[in-house]
This record gives sequence, structure tokens and C-alpha cells, in this order.
Amino acid sequence: MKILKFILGSVFIVFVAVVVSVITGLFMMGDPIAGARPIVWTIWYVVALLIVIMALYDFSSLTKGQLKRVGLIGTVIGIVFFGSVKGYYVYTEGLRIEERGVELMDYQPFKEESNLAKLDGASSFKIDKDLPRLDGATALYPLYASFVEAVYPSDDYNPYGTEEWDESPVVSTTTGEAYDRLIRGDTDIIFVAGPSDLQVAAAEKAGVEFNMTPIGREAFVFFVHEDNPVDSLKLEEIQQVYAGAIDNWREVGGDNDSIRAFQRPEGSGSQTALQRVMGDRKLMDAPVEDVPEGMGGIIEQTAAYTNHKNAIGFSFRFYATEMVEDHDIKLLQVNGVAPTVETIADGTYPITSEFYAITTEEQYETYKPFLDWMISVEGQTLVERTGYVPLEKE
Repeated sequence: MKILKFILGSVFIVFVAVVVSVITGLFMMGDPIAGARPIVWTIWYVVALLIVIMALYDFSSLTKGQLKRVGLIGTVIGIVFFGSVKGYYVYTEGLRIEERGVELMDYQPFKEESNLAKLDGASSFKIDKDLPRLDGATALYPLYASFVEAVYPSDDYNPYGTEEWDESPVVSTTTGEAYDRLIRGDTDIIFVAGPSDLQVAAAEKAGVEFNMTPIGREAFVFFVHEDNPVDSLKLEEIQQVYAGAIDNWREVGGDNDSIRAFQRPEGSGSQTALQRVMGDRKLMDAPVEDVPEGMGGIIEQTAAYTNHKNAIGFSFRFYATEMVEDHDIKLLQVNGVAPTVETIADGTYPITSEFYAITTEEQYETYKPFLDWMISVEGQTLVERTGYVPLEKE
């Protein structure tokens, strides 16, 4: 009877733990700091502790006082365990660099406190009606928002306004979504790095042809924790790191520590840039993490960069410099050259590329006057004052 009682009690405890864990996961898994994973792990620690105490009570010769001491010791260990797990997630979350390093509302056009670059006087080109719908990469929003303030009529252009009830003609949905929206005809001009092979294929499948107008230049940069002793990598070494051929920092002059080389989701502008940097080399699989989807489901996706001392990440220079102050990262030199406006302009920094205002071939003539203005003296002045390298400085 004792064995049956023990089995039934254990099954009941496990059943309750499963139910509580599922409920916890449904409501809290999206925020590990709020307690989902620490709570779930602690639940199962308590399950194990209860089953052990039940077994000792039923099958050992320990007195009630001794059992209480076992329970007390187990509880103390559980508290330390929960605190350690919680502390780990708090620490890890503090190292995470959010996808939106640029706060879009800080650059919203026609706002008194906006950080937008401005012309010294009124623009020679204006659009008063049939406003082109604009979208693009997060890092380029400060630039095309400055175009809007110079050219468009004053209005409330919400950069997040993509819903029908709050639709804005000027938004930023990130590179991948901007390409999708252009292909679907939901926007007219997008401001992005060049398309990936998959994006070109998606356009061809939809019968859409891109018309790409270069409007400036930017550096593709790699960054590490500021305490990492490595300050510079050769381009060949970067390729080997992301191919998996170099996997320890000591191979490139750093500490004896494994290299955690983070990537970005497929279709993002920076991931496409990395693929181009790799040339014919095969890119290794990206670090992944489990994240919630929908009603508590879990999917696997590319892990967001966390600034551990053995990590390396990448982005475009403007985006990365927006993140430096709060996240203790440093930009690496490549082939001994730092990514600066001067080295981008004179071509000595080895990984630079143009970024574009892209419309469809079908709509190009409609928006050509606006596109021509972007590469005029006024448009290029805003490119430079935003922090990018204008075309005339090549």
C-alpha cells in the first residue's frame, strides 16, 4: 500500500506541476525576467523535493524532526537556486541589444524635439499631394524622415502607423518587411541596403522589378564587448569566424575563449550584407534561441546579440554607433582601418556599400523627381548631416 500511495502521490504532484508550468509558459514565457523560466524551473525543483520527502517519509527510518530539517535544507537550496536562475536571466537580458537601436519617435518629422537633420533654408523641391508612401530600414529612418520634413507638407507621420485605422504614409517596418510591402504594392519607395537573392526571387515571382537609386554610402561594421582585447580583424579572419573555421579568440590575438558569432534573421539588411562579405564561403549556422509564438507555442529563431565578452556581432555603422553608449560595445577595425566617415569616403575601410531608395520599375517615372532631389546637393546635404557618407564624397 505504501508503494501505491507513493506512486499515486507522485503522479498527482507531477500532473499539478505540468498544469502550472503550462499556464506559466502561456502568460509569461515572452519575458524571462518576469519569471517564466525561473518559475518553471523552480516548480520542478519543488516537485523533486516533495517526491524525495515523500519517499523518505514512507520508506526511511528518519524521525519527523529529521524530515523537517531535510525539508528546510531543501527549501534553502531552492531559494538559492531560484535566485541564481533569476539573476542569470536578469544579467543576460541586460546584455541583450534590442533590434531597434534607433528610437524612431526621436526622429519623427515635424516634431519640435526631433533629432532630424535639417537644411539651412527651404527645400527647392516640394510635394503637396499624392504623397509617396515611404518605408525602410530602422537605421535609415532618420535620413528619409529628414527628406519628409524638407519636402512633405506638415502632418503627423507616425513611423509605426501601418494599421488601417492608423495608416501613415511614412513608416519604418525594417528591411525585410519593407521589401515585402514594396512587392505587394503597400508602399512606394523603400530606403534599404541592396536586396538579398531571396528578395530578388520574391520580386520576380510577383512580376515586380526593382529600380534602385543609390543615395549614400555606409560601412558594414563588426563589434565586440569593450573589454575584448581584440581591436582589429583581417577581412579573411572575419570570413573564417563566420564560416566556423576560427572558433577561439586566441587564434586572432585574444583570450582563450570560444567565439560566439551572432547573426541576424534572414532577409534583414545586415544579414544580406554579411552574406556578401562571405563571398563563396559557406556561412555557418547562426546561434538560435527558443521564443514564444502565438498561444504559448515555442519556435526556434536566430538569437539576438547579447554582449558577452566572447561575442561578436555586426551591423551598419550608423545603427551600431546608436547602440554604443548604452551597451559597452566597440567597433572593430578591419584590416587595421577603423570605420569612419573619412575612411568610408576615401575607400580605405574595406567593407562599404551604397544604400538605396528603391521603387518598382513600373513606378520609377512617377517618383523620379523626388529620387533626383535625393541625389541633388540638398538631398546629399541631409545624407551627410544625418551621419552617412554622401555620394559626392566617394
